Amino acid sequence: MNHFDIQPLDRFVTGESASIRRPKEIASFSYDDVHEFHLDERSLRYYYPPTIGADLSKGFDSFQQLDDTADDHLDSLLKTIIDLERRTVKPTLHSFIEENHAHKLESRDAQHHQVTRPGTASQDLMSYWGYKFETLALIPATWAETSRDYIESREDLVVNNHAQYCSVVRTGIGKSRLVLGGEVDALWDAKPSRADDPISWVELKTAATPLSDRDVLKYERKLLKFWIQSFLLGVPRIIVGFRSKDGILQSLEELETSQIPRLVKQRGKGTWDGNLCINFTANFLDWLKSTVVGEGVWRIRKREKATVIEVFRIGESGHGNILSRDFFTWRSQSGQGHIS
Repeated sequence: MNHFDIQPLDRFVTGESASIRRPKEIASFSYDDVHEFHLDERSLRYYYPPTIGADLSKGFDSFQQLDDTADDHLDSLLKTIIDLERRTVKPTLHSFIEENHAHKLESRDAQHHQVTRPGTASQDLMSYWGYKFETLALIPATWAETSRDYIESREDLVVNNHAQYCSVVRTGIGKSRLVLGGEVDALWDAKPSRADDPISWVELKTAATPLSDRDVLKYERKLLKFWIQSFLLGVPRIIVGFRSKDGILQSLEELETSQIPRLVKQRGKGTWDGNLCINFTANFLDWLKSTVVGEGVWRIRKREKATVIEVFRIGESGHGNILSRDFFTWRSQSGQGHIS
């Protein structure tokens, strides 16, 4: 069993900050309205401000919710990488990390079974509020190409979370080079004509309107998750929809992703530090690369309240179900190198 010590955190603050490589989109894919995979941009959406005062609970009974209990592993990402490598004739990456699907489902189930206080919404309804906010804030084409009727009728649309646009980016933290895939919500305007230029992505989030110091503290901690998700994919702007406890959209806040750590440090309670997060990640990735060597399947585990991250081998050979048969066949036939 290999351990990476989390404490003391002070060691990640001293010295030079780890370098960051700006995320660059190298590929993308879409899921359509029935969650079928496509190697195109058909599910790309654009941001248009929602109407303040909208009821985020409207349409909850007709919600077309994606059933994501099946573990699809990295299949869609791997299909996209195969397509990319066929076009560029260059290996994209050699080691693969995926989220533990069973643990994700267990954590979500535990959250949904938490006892709700009287007068508060259920976990299912609050999850729906986020999807409803996205429906209220998105349009299928640019402003000029979208009709006024569509824009004004978004409150009546059936909420469907099957469709997704996923961006695949190449980035780096410290000495480590990474390829990441993740869903992005919308474009602010249009993709740049030059592939090297940054893309004006928008991430959409909801949060309860802070009414007390405790609420402010809770929101500041939530900003850490907002920042990490958008920072890693190169999303420069986050739109937060603040809601009442009854799910009424009350206000909007536009945040620049790069400025969130500074805002927390200067105006907030200082519950987290962006540089510490970056340096921690750089150090952990360096350690991980020196630890995970050779063939087999490894697991990364952080137990609740533990002060260490555990890394251990769970299979001496093979790739578990992380890599698809098609991907393994492609790499074997194309001679694109070692996979771990």
